[in-house]
Amino acid sequence: MSEDPDPGETAGDRLEERRRDDLVDALLAADAVRFGEFELSHGGTSEYYVDKYRFETDPRCLDLLAEAFADRLGEATPAGVALGAVPLVTATALAADRPYVIVRKAAKEYGTANRVEGELAHGERAVVLEDVATTGTSAAEAVEALRAAGAVVDRVLVVVDREEGASEKLAGIDCELEVLLTAGDLLAVADREP
Repeated sequence: MSEDPDPGETAGDRLEERRRDDLVDALLAADAVRFGEFELSHGGTSEYYVDKYRFETDPRCLDLLAEAFADRLGEATPAGVALGAVPLVTATALAADRPYVIVRKAAKEYGTANRVEGELAHGERAVVLEDVATTGTSAAEAVEALRAAGAVVDRVLVVVDREEGASEKLAGIDCELEVLLTAGDLLAVADREP
């Protein structure tokens, strides 16, 4: 017996829920959620790890993520943080048929010495694409680098929010974190897996 749809739920809500379920299934199938004792980039530890390289090198995951991000870009130029988000921003730019930029952690001392690589006009709107957000430090630094280069940035799109302060950190610099999946989404399904 099927459940009656929620009267407040729209077709768009159901599509987003189906898309979220597809993403969760794809990340789990790619073995991108692992359990054990892991040290995180900010120095803390966790009993689970979201392996961005597993989902960024899996064609099905990358395709689903690129489509989801492309749908959320609006008119903004996608910007990816080197090195981790480069596959995401590249796939998203291809799906959206538009150019993108890469934000380095620091400017190189040779070549163009740019921190932001690619064409970005002063006043152009950009959105940071991030793989996994924990504290939000990496995303906030990318936002600030793009703003210093003259871009208007008020959003960060992330594949997985570990729900450990990234949203609050970004809000502190007038930037919204838009999340495809939360750690809770992944863990709820992983807990039900045999």
